[in-house]
Amino acid sequence: MGLGKWTSRAAVGTLVAVAVAIATGALAQGMPGGTQGPTEVGVKQVETQSVPYTVTLPGRAVAFEQTDIRPRVAGTIASIDYEAGHKVATGDALFHIDDDTYQAELTAAEAEKASADANVQAAQSQVDRYTKLEKTSISVSDLETARVTLAQAKASALSAEADLQTAQLNLDRTVIRSPIDGYPDVAAVSVGSLVTANQSDALTTVTRLDPIYVDVSESAARIMRVRQRIDQGSLQRGDQLKVSLLLETGEEYDGTGTLVSPGATVSSTTGTVDFRFKFDNADRMILPGQFLRAKITLGTTQAILVPQRATTREGDGSLSAFIAADGTAKKVTLTTAGTYQNAWIVTDGIESGDQVILDGLKNLRDGAEIKTVPVTINAQGVVKDATDSSDSTADASNDTAKAE
Repeated sequence: MGLGKWTSRAAVGTLVAVAVAIATGALAQGMPGGTQGPTEVGVKQVETQSVPYTVTLPGRAVAFEQTDIRPRVAGTIASIDYEAGHKVATGDALFHIDDDTYQAELTAAEAEKASADANVQAAQSQVDRYTKLEKTSISVSDLETARVTLAQAKASALSAEADLQTAQLNLDRTVIRSPIDGYPDVAAVSVGSLVTANQSDALTTVTRLDPIYVDVSESAARIMRVRQRIDQGSLQRGDQLKVSLLLETGEEYDGTGTLVSPGATVSSTTGTVDFRFKFDNADRMILPGQFLRAKITLGTTQAILVPQRATTREGDGSLSAFIAADGTAKKVTLTTAGTYQNAWIVTDGIESGDQVILDGLKNLRDGAEIKTVPVTINAQGVVKDATDSSDSTADASNDTAKAE
C-alpha cells in the first residue's frame, strides 16, 4: 500500500517536470533575441538611376468654346429645331421666331427702295436734259437745282437701301443659328414663348467638347525649387513638357496634352500660378467642370529608388528603412524628392549598392542579426524570391514619377 502511493507520487512528479520543460522551451523560442538564430529577411540592392521627374497637379476641365444663345429680334418662338445633347454644326438652326411681321417690313423696305431708285432715275434724266439745254434755253440756276434734286434722290436711295438691309437682317435673325460646333443644352423656352432682342436670359447654351482645356495650378514656391534644381544640375529639363491626365476613377486618360497658356502671374490669395493645357476629347470622356489630376513630366533626375513597402513613417513624420550591413539590420532615415510608381525617390540616407530589406520587417529591430535572401519586387509592390522564375514582371520598369 505504501509502495503504491510512492509510485503514484513519482509518476506525477515526472509529468510535471516534463510539462515545465516543454513550456520553458516554447517560451525560449517565442522570446525575441532567443536562441532561434538570425532573422531571415528579403533584400534588394539599390542603384542610382535616371528617373523621370513629374509633378501631379489638381485641375479642372474647361470648355474649349461655350456660348449662350440669345435672340437678336423680338417675337414668339415658332419652333425649336434641335435635339438637346445632339451635336450641331456652325450655322445649324436652333430656333425659329415667328417672322410674319419681319417679312412685311422687308416687303415695305423693298417698295421704298424701288421708289427711291425711280426718283434717282427721274432726277438723273432731268439733269442730263438740262445739261444739253444749258447754253440755249436753261439757266445755270435751273441746272443747279436739278443737280441738287438728283443728289437728294440718291441720298434717299441710300437710306432706302439701308432700311432694306436692316429689314433683311431682322428677317434672317428670326432663324437663330449655332455660332459654333458643339452640343446644345435643353432649351430654356418652349414654342409660343415671347422673347425680346438681346435679352439677359439665354435660350440655350452650346458647348464645344473636342478639344478641351484643363486648367491646373502650381505653387509658386515649388516652381522656384524646380528652377533651382535645374540650375544646380540635379534635374535635367526635357525638350518638352509631357502631360497626361488621371480621371476621377483613377484611370489614366488615353492622350497627351499640350501647353496652351503658361502662367505669368501669381495669385495674391493662393500663391499659385495657373497653367492651361489642351487635350483631344473625341470620345467626350472629359466634360467641363470635371475634376482631374494632371501628371506633368518636367525632365529626368539621378536618384536611388526605395520601394515604399520597405519604408515606415515615424511619429515625427520622417521616413525610415532598414538596410543589411555586416549581418545586421541597420535603420536609416531617408530624404525623398517624390515617388516613382511604387518607390520613393531618395536623395539622402542611402547609397548606391546598399541592400534594402523588403521582407521580414515585422518586429525587426535596429542591430538585429539577420540572414539575407535576394528578392525582387514588381510594379504592383509584390515581393518574390529572386530565384522564382514565375515572376515575369519582377522589377518592371516604370515610366512616370511624381514629385513632392
